[in-house]
Amino acid sequence: MEIAAIIPAYNEERTIAQVVNVVKKHHLIDTTIVVSDGSTDETANVAREQEVKVIELEDNIGKGGAMKVGVDSTKAELILFLDADLVGLTEKHINSLLRPLIEEDVDMTIGLFAKGRVATDLAQKIAPFLSGQRGVKRKILQDISNLDMTRFGVEVALTQYVKENEVQIKEVVLEDLTHVMKEEKLGFLKGFKARMKMYWEVLKNIPNRKKNKID
Repeated sequence: MEIAAIIPAYNEERTIAQVVNVVKKHHLIDTTIVVSDGSTDETANVAREQEVKVIELEDNIGKGGAMKVGVDSTKAELILFLDADLVGLTEKHINSLLRPLIEEDVDMTIGLFAKGRVATDLAQKIAPFLSGQRGVKRKILQDISNLDMTRFGVEVALTQYVKENEVQIKEVVLEDLTHVMKEEKLGFLKGFKARMKMYWEVLKNIPNRKKNKID
């Protein structure tokens, strides 16, 4: 069973190398694909230095679009999605996301931060469906035609599909894992505005929120 790891990245030159280094060495992963989503920094070049496949997009098309480009570039049966700004990623975290898909009757895993940092742990407790750390069987992705149309709402689109189609999922705890927050990347004011924009795009991509409320 072929497994591909897809890492969408937008201006993540500071963290992309450490994430890729863990992923490319993992014994279960056959291919590591970094999709630089219109990055204006050295993200693509830093990723190439790690000797993995890099897809460099000229324009920023959004996280969902970048993920779709990555999926279309591989025929792997299992896809591992990871954020490019992770801090503390280990082989154990990847095992937690992949093994249920291989060994159990599970179609998707969702990774939740724990014991990393209070702010990121709390955010995922409040909204676990926003986690970007997921293992997904390809058949699920093929049925979501609007994946490339949902920007930061891609995780919501996946969660909605799961709820509407009774897909088997498993939430897994990713201890001691966190990520760089937008306020740290952009400064407090710009980061806060970017966070609010992300939440708005997430909310507007929840179809029929009353009918299909996410628990």
